[in-house]
Amino acid sequence: MSHPHQPETWTAVCTVRDIVPNTGVCALVDDKQIAVFRIGRGEEVYAIDNFDPNSQAAVLSRGLVGNLGERLVVASPIYKHHFDLRSGECLEAPEQSVNAYGARVYDGKVWVAASSVAMREAEEELAA
Repeated sequence: MSHPHQPETWTAVCTVRDIVPNTGVCALVDDKQIAVFRIGRGEEVYAIDNFDPNSQAAVLSRGLVGNLGERLVVASPIYKHHFDLRSGECLEAPEQSVNAYGARVYDGKVWVAASSVAMREAEEELAA
């Protein structure tokens, strides 16, 4: 992927090799706990809030990653609610959805866009 356009809006959180394939890690970005997931052995990464509103605990980075139909999800380790890694939607209780953030790999590092400016840039790139 291309280098983040405005480095001050993207934060490098770790190297891609720091995340075991098909698992997540927690990173502190702009005072927010962000759950960052690596899918497969490549450079496909996703980021959502780490806080599970159903259990009121910061645990989503420790959830199980998988597919429900066409959706890539993480199952919360406490109540097993499924969160879509692309949108943050909670499939069992949509009112309990979490934020999704821009995530990418560049130069071997995982970058997360947790600010509103960076999220807008990531959405524009996906739409293009």
